[in-house]
Amino acid sequence: MLEYIIIGLLIIVILLLVILVLRKNNNQDLTERIGHFEANINKEIGDFKFSFAKSLLTDFDKLSERIERKLMNINDLVNERLDKNFEKSNRTFLNVLERLTKIDEAQKKIDSLSMEIVSLQSVLTDKKTRGTFGEVNLEYILHNAFGGNRQGIYETQHRFSNGYIVDCLLYAPAPLGTIAIDSKFPLENYQRMTDKNRSKEERKEAEKYFVQDVKKHINDISAKYIIPGETGDEAIMFLPAEAIFAEINAYYPELLNYAYNKKVWITGPTTLISTLSIISMILKNMERDKYAKVIHEELAKLGVEFNRYKERWDKLSRSVKTVNQSIDDLHITTEKIQKRFAAINSADVGILENKDNYELERISDN
Repeated sequence: MLEYIIIGLLIIVILLLVILVLRKNNNQDLTERIGHFEANINKEIGDFKFSFAKSLLTDFDKLSERIERKLMNINDLVNERLDKNFEKSNRTFLNVLERLTKIDEAQKKIDSLSMEIVSLQSVLTDKKTRGTFGEVNLEYILHNAFGGNRQGIYETQHRFSNGYIVDCLLYAPAPLGTIAIDSKFPLENYQRMTDKNRSKEERKEAEKYFVQDVKKHINDISAKYIIPGETGDEAIMFLPAEAIFAEINAYYPELLNYAYNKKVWITGPTTLISTLSIISMILKNMERDKYAKVIHEELAKLGVEFNRYKERWDKLSRSVKTVNQSIDDLHITTEKIQKRFAAINSADVGILENKDNYELERISDN
């Protein structure tokens, strides 16, 4: 397009120069010819303008079409990306809503659990309820250790000859013997001494009372549930709260020594289940050994009977062998007698006379 414009300008400049030269020379004939040439040039310029305008219009149409195509492609790409981004945003929004729903459900469960914990704490503030809680935990551990069969292994709520009732009486193998297990739950002073909101003096005082509570439980178990001739020399104090048991083991070794001197074992849920599992294994091994002894005795008796059977079989075998030998000898004698009868029936006198003495001697020998 720019080339056409430049060419046109050059043609016009050339024409102007020619006209100026012709006018200067005052040549009429040449002027006419130049006029005629000018007319032709004007016509060509008009044709050039027309073709140029037509070409320019065509180029503009093509350019518009290309621009429109590009814009449509750009529009399609933009729409596609917008759709993808909208889809991702929608998916992200749905995930956020789902997460929020789960968080809301978890929050409700946490609130419910908090209410249950508060309810449990309110229940455990009563001593009788705490005692029941400890007994239920003890029963659960015993069931896990020994299964549903408690016959001859343990007994709950056993009454001793002194009138006291223990939570569980365990019939352990020797040398342990019969062991009393009683559940104790010193909670109030433990909670007070571990409460960070209380002053140091209050916590110190609660700690002193906590030690006194534990010692009192140890004394009660030692005095009530260790009975010479009725129980073993030791008893078990079960603390249903693992935290209290850990607190005593970590910070109160004097309580452990005190319990040891009173022949009382302090256990928590973990240590009790381990102890009972070991006892259960010992009982099973003893039961297995008992049956193994019975099997060994029966095998010994069976060995005696088998030896007796072998002796009788050997005796019978020798008798059968003797009978077989007698039968063979009798068979030989029978065959010889049969041959003799056959010779007599055939009247073979020569044979009879020649062999008479010899055959009779053999028959008589046999």
